[in-house]
Order: sequence, then C-alpha cells, then structure tokens
Amino acid sequence: MCSKLQNSIDLSIFETNTDYSNFDSMCTVTFLPLKNSGFILTSNRDETPLRETIPPKKYEENGVEMVFPKDRLAGGTWIGTSSKNRLVCVLNGAFTKHKRTTSYKKSRGIIAKEILKSDNLETYIHALDLISIEPFTMVLIDWNNNNLNLFELVWDAHKKHFTKLQNEPKIWSSSTLYTDEFKEIRQNWFAEWLSDTKFTSKSILDFHHSEIGAKEQSILMKRPFVETVSITSIKKEHQEIEMLYEDIIHNQLYKTHI
Repeated sequence: MCSKLQNSIDLSIFETNTDYSNFDSMCTVTFLPLKNSGFILTSNRDETPLRETIPPKKYEENGVEMVFPKDRLAGGTWIGTSSKNRLVCVLNGAFTKHKRTTSYKKSRGIIAKEILKSDNLETYIHALDLISIEPFTMVLIDWNNNNLNLFELVWDAHKKHFTKLQNEPKIWSSSTLYTDEFKEIRQNWFAEWLSDTKFTSKSILDFHHSEIGAKEQSILMKRPFVETVSITSIKKEHQEIEMLYEDIIHNQLYKTHI
C-alpha cells in the first residue's frame, strides 16, 4: 500500500523558482476502470488556499443537469459530470510548462462546463476553437450506449491533441508543477500501488492522501503558495454515480449521488 511506496527522491528536480500563486487546477488525476463500464476517477486540486471554492451541487443549464464544485472567482469548474453521461476533468498545462500571458479569452473551467453540456463529445471537440486559451490537459469520459470511452484532450496553445485512450489505469500530473523526471517517479508510485491493491474508492483515496517523501513532492502536497486543497473522486458503478468531495483546508466531506 502507500506506506510501501518509494520515498527516496532527489529534490533538485523541482522547479523551485515557479510562481505557484497563478495555478488554478489539479495536479494529480487517476483513472481506474471497473467492471460493466464502470470507473473511478480521482483528482487532487493543488491551489492557493486563499482561492474560494463552492462545494459540489447540482446545476441545470440549457436543460442539462450537471454536478460540480465551482471556482467562485471564474465561475467554472475543474471537474464535473452531467446528464449527457459525461465527465470532464481539467489539469493545468499541456506537455511542458508554459509561460502565462496577461490575459486569455476564456477560463478553461468555463470550457469544461461547455463540454459537459454538448450533445456529441467528439463532434464538439473537433469544432472547438481554443485560440487564446491557456494550455491545458482534459481527461474526458463518455459512457453513452453502454460503452465506456476514455479520452485525453491536450491544448498546447497551438494545436489540439485529441486521443482516445485504452480503458486501463492511468495517472496524470500537471506539467506546470512537475518535471518529466518527476512525472516518471509518480508513474512508478502509481504502478507500485496498482500491484498491491484492489480497485475501490477507499484504496484510491488512500493513494491520493499519501504523503510520500518531502511534503513538496507527495501526492497530498504542500508548497509555498500552493497545496492540495481538495480531493474529488467520482465513481460510476452500474447505473449509479457518486461524487465524493473532500475539502482538505476546512476538513469537510461532501457526498453527492447523481
């Protein structure tokens, strides 16, 4: 389990001169497939604790029901699900760390909501105009027609990279917080965890709470200006969907059945 994971890390791989105060999305996301087109997707949001968040609640827009925690400042979300049988999860950055500009056309959290409401996921993504949008990675899950489809959308400020992925365990780490070397270390942590556990909500939440090595590098992390402020886990099993949201800062747990 998590206590067995590697904790001998070279701290020199961190980008210590990063301005963490600008970050606004999770840094760690995992996907676990379950039987009968089920899944568990779990995300740690690493953000300044000063940024206000509204806990998950149900919203309806254009006749589409959605459930998501809301960023009070921008009005969007980094993770949510909808009655379109869809889940969207946003990470900051594309393949490599980018330099932010002074302004962008639209919040990535607003784009996430728009994707949740769209009629056809793939058609919408192919037509989506992302010029002047800050780079991001989105994990997209669609379970229409009793088929579970996992996608990754990466916008690198120049080109969309839209890929259908295999329904197999996977971990993502934000490029704005972690170097390629550290991403590989996290892949190894996840692979070791996979070799010694069953896929349950409790077991993956234990992984997302793990403090491996120094606090700056752990899955449940803490650095100057930014730390893990919340953990969200969405589980689909048969026709039931449950969202667990843990507010780390205020030590509060919210459970929503969808």
